[in-house]
Amino acid sequence: MIGFLRSVHDDVTTVLENDPAAKSWFEVVVCYPGLHALWAFRIHHWLWNCHLRTLARLLSQGARVLTGIEIHPAAQIGHRLFIDHGSGVVIGETTVVGDDVTLYQGVTLGGTGKEKGKRHPTLANKVVVGTGAKILGNIRIGENSRVGANSVVLHDVPDNSTVVGVPGHIVLRNGKRVIITDPKDIRDPLSDAVIALAAEVNNLRRKLAEYCHEPMETEPVELDWQI
Repeated sequence: MIGFLRSVHDDVTTVLENDPAAKSWFEVVVCYPGLHALWAFRIHHWLWNCHLRTLARLLSQGARVLTGIEIHPAAQIGHRLFIDHGSGVVIGETTVVGDDVTLYQGVTLGGTGKEKGKRHPTLANKVVVGTGAKILGNIRIGENSRVGANSVVLHDVPDNSTVVGVPGHIVLRNGKRVIITDPKDIRDPLSDAVIALAAEVNNLRRKLAEYCHEPMETEPVELDWQI
């Protein structure tokens, strides 16, 4: 009981420290659905571990209706999780969330298929996930990392990194800007088509210059992939 009360104290304090709109303990306790979803999850998780799994799932669906946040009772969530606004947040069954993590509205921590076992992401300590971001599959988001709004992350992210884009790619690591020198590093299927298009343009320009018996007057088309 003491541990639960200490956890409640930490949760409310976390909201007050992270949300400038929070004015008082009373306001946080009665008006923050992310907090309500987290407290409900702790009860459901306890029931799940007591093998009352159907009851845990049933109650978690009720919490989903009330808060707009879906957290599977089997997920593992650390201390001081802050779900800001929270509407549309989904946390899958085998998700692992570390301490001091922040999730904004619309975040999905989901799977990518029907495989068994660990199929949802692991978020290390102090990760921040922006609005609408999707982190999918059995991947790890490293400590102190940030995921930009509406990004789709399908691969591991090292510690102290910032990821943006669809699919997500690293733009900052250890406080230093990451330069994309090869578009294939972005892992974007569209990049291959863009590369082929640029090569075709250069090929046509070369053939035109040969047909006109003139040298190419400008440099070949090159794409600047620096971010």
